[in-house]
Amino acid sequence: MGHLRRCAFFFPNKGHRLSGALSGGALALTLLSALRLVHAQGGVVPFPSALPSAPTAILVPASTIRLTGAVDSNSPAIWDLSAGRTLLYMFTSWGGQPSLATGTGLTRLGAAEQIGLSPVPPGGSWIEAVVKDEGGIFYGYYHNERVATVCPGSDKVIPRVGALRSADRGETWEDLGIILEAPPGSFDCETTNRFLVGGVGDFSVMLDADSTDLYFFFSQYERSDRFQGVAIARMSWADRDEPMGKVTVWNSGVWLAARAFVARGRDATPIIRWVYRAATPVYPAAEPWHDDDTVVDAFWGPSVHWNTYLQQYVMLLNKAKDSDWNEEGIYVAFAPRLDDPELWSTPVKILDGGSWYPQVMGLEAGTGTDKVAGEWARLFITGRSSYLIHFVK
Repeated sequence: MGHLRRCAFFFPNKGHRLSGALSGGALALTLLSALRLVHAQGGVVPFPSALPSAPTAILVPASTIRLTGAVDSNSPAIWDLSAGRTLLYMFTSWGGQPSLATGTGLTRLGAAEQIGLSPVPPGGSWIEAVVKDEGGIFYGYYHNERVATVCPGSDKVIPRVGALRSADRGETWEDLGIILEAPPGSFDCETTNRFLVGGVGDFSVMLDADSTDLYFFFSQYERSDRFQGVAIARMSWADRDEPMGKVTVWNSGVWLAARAFVARGRDATPIIRWVYRAATPVYPAAEPWHDDDTVVDAFWGPSVHWNTYLQQYVMLLNKAKDSDWNEEGIYVAFAPRLDDPELWSTPVKILDGGSWYPQVMGLEAGTGTDKVAGEWARLFITGRSSYLIHFVK
């Protein structure tokens, strides 16, 4: 093993979590798999000490790779066939401007170039999720921030979620409108939060196995403590071309639909405005965002993928510890299905501290993305990966 760079075995410390007890066979397989990947990518192999009674994840330090675009949100990816070649389309966003890079693989991406939105949504827009339909159309979902003009003199924002459609593999996009936002009046102008006064956003999406429903895993920042945390909504995939008013939110065991109100424009033209309900958080904030101190204990920024090895859905989460959004840690949770939000497991920490927007990128050529991964994947945080992530069942 002399050719392995920095190869060493150690017991997991507080930054590399594992629970349960590993059998001799499982231990040998884990170490063998880790050695093979370390041989290719460099790093330190953890020495697991226990076999988990439920799925978990182990981080293996590896050589650093970076996405070619600047990142301050989740970064979705799609594989598609172009001119006879299967290419990876990687979307990154920075400062409210999304970009697209393409290449034959994760480490062979070209430069990221800004993409066109028409019409341009007011405020910054970050494309956080992309899904391709059977006809090759890309559907994008964006985090949009509008200045909180309801709070005079404030430069903080109220985020919301919008939808896009692209017929040219993400080079240009048609805006389909805002499809999820916080109820009117659910903001707090006196908040100590550094960036926002309310709203919903910082999300990912997942299409179910039958392509029936699209699920939204989003962060909810409403004024009321009981509605702050990570929540779930869904939309029939058949409504993807006309999504406004079609998203329902999970609230106390039922899916609540948006309510339509008819307003009048300047020329008396009727305008339908949709009011979305507050969702019951799957992971409620233990210490809220908008009270009179700066201490926070709240999950946010979920990223969800289907894990082909575990045959389960996996959610990675940020956990904030203060109103400046400093990180207490990065967590993982699991669920066998999407249709019942109560099936999601209690999040378990896999890394102390960290930074924003943890997500996986699957390593399988042609299939591995932020939405599909196997036993081994890359853990990206803010567009940078210094860890492999090993899923153990």
